[in-house]
Amino acid sequence: MHLYQNGMDLTLVSQWLGHLNLETTQIYAHADTEHKRAAIAAATPSDTPLYSKLNPERFTVNDEEILKRLVGLR
Repeated sequence: MHLYQNGMDLTLVSQWLGHLNLETTQIYAHADTEHKRAAIAAATPSDTPLYSKLNPERFTVNDEEILKRLVGLR
């Protein structure tokens, strides 16, 4: 997963692991939120209105903030 998440092509990961079929590797390959965000950012042209909303810091939350929100759910 670390190789895949850091940009290594899944086909190469599959070969490196010795899997005969790419489908075997895909069972274990799950894109995390950051991987998905990076893919969307790479696919979004910079001249579209959506591009300005791709700031990942908009969605950065610290544990203290999460705890305060969860306490409010009582």
